Amino acid sequence: MDVLWQLQGEPTHATRERYRADRERLVRQPMIALLNEVADTDPRYEDFSVWHYRTDSWWWQHQSAVIRLGRKIEINLRFAPDGLRIQGAWWYPDPGQVDTFRKAVASERSGRELSAIVEDVRKKGYDISGDVMKRPPRGYPTDHSRANLLRHRSLIAARPLDCEEWLHTPEAVDRVLSAAADLDALLMWLVRHVKRAA
Repeated sequence: MDVLWQLQGEPTHATRERYRADRERLVRQPMIALLNEVADTDPRYEDFSVWHYRTDSWWWQHQSAVIRLGRKIEINLRFAPDGLRIQGAWWYPDPGQVDTFRKAVASERSGRELSAIVEDVRKKGYDISGDVMKRPPRGYPTDHSRANLLRHRSLIAARPLDCEEWLHTPEAVDRVLSAAADLDALLMWLVRHVKRAA
């Protein structure tokens, strides 16, 4: 945390280089260790990446990681001075994925299932967002019972896990796994219904 505080604002190149080794040892490597522990508990979490920092200062101030569950369907973790944040996301869709998503939302069975899942995730304290159109797309009635979901071109559920003492202990693994369990139904719905492209 102290390293990230030193990199706030617009740190100079010299400042970044001064903290490079500490940032790698105290920020990036612990994120790798956390993701390895998470992957050891469930083989679905084995495909992960922990990002390097780049020239932009944002990347030096935020340590991000991604667990890939399907095509453009991921769990994202971000560590910053305000703590650890998790999100389940289907974003940056491939051509055809949005149409596939909308067909599944419009379908009575799968659409009702997603609507219930999203409401459950929201009740657990997650913000629901994404790239959302102002109105339902052409071909779908404006009064469709799931018009709000049909407007999505991506779907993200996110919440902060905060920055408490547990973050510096093995309990961090349990906290991340608990949050991943909160997101599981949503992400598995997306894996089943969005998959690749139509």
